[in-house]
Order: sequence, then structure tokens, then C-alpha cells
Amino acid sequence: MNEKTSDAHCHLFDLFKLFPEAETERRNLGVLCAGSAWNLEDFLYQEKLKHQALQDGGPRILCCFGVHPQMPALKRDQQVSEATALLESLAEQRRLDGVGETGFDLFDQQFRATETIQERLFARHLSIALSYDLPLILHVRKALPKIFAQGKILKRLRAVIFHAYPGGLSEGEALLRRGINVYFSFGNAVILGRKESQRAGAGLPGDRILTETDAPYQKLRGTGFSCWRDLGPLRESLTRLRVSGGNSLPSLDANFRRAYGI
Repeated sequence: MNEKTSDAHCHLFDLFKLFPEAETERRNLGVLCAGSAWNLEDFLYQEKLKHQALQDGGPRILCCFGVHPQMPALKRDQQVSEATALLESLAEQRRLDGVGETGFDLFDQQFRATETIQERLFARHLSIALSYDLPLILHVRKALPKIFAQGKILKRLRAVIFHAYPGGLSEGEALLRRGINVYFSFGNAVILGRKESQRAGAGLPGDRILTETDAPYQKLRGTGFSCWRDLGPLRESLTRLRVSGGNSLPSLDANFRRAYGI
């Protein structure tokens, strides 16, 4: 496999719609990635790329699926039900490398109004991840206490991967003390100067750090979308932050493989 770097969370089909050359760029840079889908079209696209890479020895793609916690507020009830049924079907067919992204989004009143539905969806994702021994990928905004409240069951999971880790250094350390096999994925918020992300990226244990593009959604200033080329500057930023704090940057790609069990 021609793998040189890794992306712990991205949206392959959404990026393709904005940047049709994305897969060529990914292969040229040797990016091992975990794609996240929330409908059938998304999933089938990333699964097609996964199979192509397996056949020709290109950098691998892992396929994840989840009912995004924003969906109850943004989509019709029928779409949420269909996505949940698809998640269960894909898990039963052993076509998933990870469950999610799932979690809680309480960023504003629109999303807070669906908190009860989000709780039910999260419980279903947890059950599937446990039943099929899959890592769980978290999306959390303004809702870290709800994750801490699930600590006992999260300890039973193969791995918990925070996409765009929203917390600080102390919260991350507290999750680890609870015995959760948790990984913290950082994106362009580090480059854009989000202080809490920078402190967490600098100080959390090196074997728990991941990088991501969240492509195409975590764009840098002056760009239209995030993409694989952002991973180089992101690694450089994390390296500087960790060195300034007396820490080294570990093998992020080895971390990726442990987190996703490959």
C-alpha cells in the first residue's frame, strides 16, 4: 500500500462534488483515510474507492457510516429513519470500518430542540459499535458532559475517536483517566489559532493524537474547502506546538491504525 500520511475523518463524496480531482490528489499524497457517510449515495461512493484501492494497491480508505446528530433538525423524520435502518444493515453485512459520526450537537436552539432524539440515536450507535466491535466516531458540540455521562459504556468500546476534538487538555486527560480508549483528532482549528485546540494538541499524550481534514468542511482562510494538502501544514503546526511544550509528535499514522484496528 502506498500510504504516507493519514486523515482520521473526511467526507469523500462531498469533497468530490467540489473537487473532482480529490481522489487523484489523495493517491498522489498517499493519504490513508477514514471516510464518513450519512446516506447511501455517500457510502457507495466511498466503498467504491475503497475497493479500487484494495485492488490496485493504492492508499486505503476505511468506510464509516452514521446518522449525524444534526440530521433530526435538518432532515425529515423519514430520512432519519432510513439512515438508521441503513446503518444497521451495513453493520450486519460487515461493510463498516467504524460507526459514526454520531454524538450530540447542542450548539444552538435548533439543535437543542432535538436533544431527546439525539440521545436515542446515540444509544443505537453505541449498541451497534459494541455488537460489531467497531470504533465509534464522535461529533460533539457544546455537549461534552453528555459524553462523560456515558463513560461506563464507552470503556467497553474498541476505540472512541473524537472528530474535531472540541474539548481542552483537562477534559481529554479526564476521559483517559476513566479508562476510555479515546483518540483526539485535530483539524484546521489548530492552524486557525483556536487556543483550546492548540493547548490540547500540544499536551495530550502523543499516542492519542490524530489529524483530519474533515474535508471539505474545515477550510482554511482564503480557500473554498479543506482537502488532503492541508495535512502537511497541520502536522507542522502540531509539531511546533508539541515541541514548544516539551513533547514530540508521535507517529500519527501508527495512531490511526491502532484507533481503527487495522
